[in-house]
Amino acid sequence: MKEPIIKINELDNVAVVIDEAEKGTRLSSGEVTVTLEDDIPAGHKVALASIADGSNIVKYGNPIGCATRDIQAGEWVHSHNTKTNLSGKLDYKYEPQQSAEKTNPTETLTFQGYRRKNGEVGIRNEIWIINTVGCINKSAELLADMATKELQVTDEVDGVFHFPHPFGCSQLGDDLTNTQRVLSSLVQHPNAVGVVVMGLGCENNTIKSFQEMVGEKENGKVVYLGAQDVEDEIEEGLNLIDDLVKFANGFKREEVPISELKVGLKCGGSDGLSGITGNPLVGSFSNRLIAHGGTTILTEVPEMFGAEKLLMNRAENEQVFENTVKLVNDFKQYFLDHDQNVYENPSPGNKDGGITTLEEKSLGCVQKGGNATVVDVLEYAGRVKTKGLNLLQGPGNDLVSVTNLAASGAHIVLFTTGRGTPFGGPVPTVKISTNTALATKKKRWIDFNAGEFVEGKSLETLTDEFMDEMVDWASGTKQTRNEMYNFKEIAIFKDGVIL
Repeated sequence: MKEPIIKINELDNVAVVIDEAEKGTRLSSGEVTVTLEDDIPAGHKVALASIADGSNIVKYGNPIGCATRDIQAGEWVHSHNTKTNLSGKLDYKYEPQQSAEKTNPTETLTFQGYRRKNGEVGIRNEIWIINTVGCINKSAELLADMATKELQVTDEVDGVFHFPHPFGCSQLGDDLTNTQRVLSSLVQHPNAVGVVVMGLGCENNTIKSFQEMVGEKENGKVVYLGAQDVEDEIEEGLNLIDDLVKFANGFKREEVPISELKVGLKCGGSDGLSGITGNPLVGSFSNRLIAHGGTTILTEVPEMFGAEKLLMNRAENEQVFENTVKLVNDFKQYFLDHDQNVYENPSPGNKDGGITTLEEKSLGCVQKGGNATVVDVLEYAGRVKTKGLNLLQGPGNDLVSVTNLAASGAHIVLFTTGRGTPFGGPVPTVKISTNTALATKKKRWIDFNAGEFVEGKSLETLTDEFMDEMVDWASGTKQTRNEMYNFKEIAIFKDGVIL
């Protein structure tokens, strides 16, 4: 049965209103009862008791900010009477806490994947065109379209794809390195059995320098094409892709353990239910996958601010703790270097959905990582080396984050959302709605409805159902919505001068 309000933690002095409710309505859930003093939108917070001016507002058992005036029981709690407690960089002490109990699953889960020559596994057998510079976006797009229409692409090849971006020229230093790092990591992705690296010929990101960064493709085949070096780059590209199709046909799906799966964790267009339904579901899945020996990757560093200690204290050792401190404080310094407050978040859409402060957003966001041990901290677009829960340096921007997760080696990205988005990255991007209304409204966007959690379905049952779906998505027996409608994009973190 659906409860009208939810008190998440026994320490909380606010509850979340599930459906829009009018002033004067009496709402109860278990032992909690409150009469509304205001009209309160769905997903927003109501005070369960009087909160004095300057006192902490507590949700998820932790402060999410403080009251800017006296708040009475039954009042709407939001940005009009609440402010953040966050400031700049902090000092942290390593205080390790026990993570999730290590369990030995009684069953061995498998999926049908493509085993590469170096032992890595892909969940798709695709051919990608990665262009070194934005000047040839349309040429690369044309090449992908013509290859799809004209070549004999067999059932063993899941498609020929191109991902446009505006960078690769007029960039210097670390900014150019960021572009090269992301693109080279995408070249190495095991979902891409074959890659055409297409350059123009006069860009800063030259084919030669990029080739040096890529090195040998460890899990497939890569070829290079300079548009200015050939008479007809499209014809030449078609010949190269034809050879890659023949190469790709040598790979067949085979049974592999789910421990080979790497899954990126992301939220966007969040609402007041994100930390109650969608993110806890993803956290439960993450715990279960890691128990089976798999890997999950958590990014969105600004959305760790205010909840970072929960991750730091689960670090596997003191070095991982120090790397997590550096991850957080370096990103805070990035804000400060650009004269921005570290707490200028959440977005207008998040606020409309019921999220008031960055602490509140962060405490909901980090739930996607479950309660597993943090085993490693990766640089931007760094590739996963250690199985378990990894932290990845990068911003919270949806397009940049999903690209970053794909570049790190995620086979598939889980994307929880309360307000919805059609976006998809270069790898399958699973949209998980935090509420049933969104799942009903946006059937072409949403792959799984976590809103059923507040309608009576248990988290354990939802996790079982989601794991079954994950096996289907990973095995290619079911496509994600972004794959069905070819919503595949990339975005690269920009931090530098444009010449």
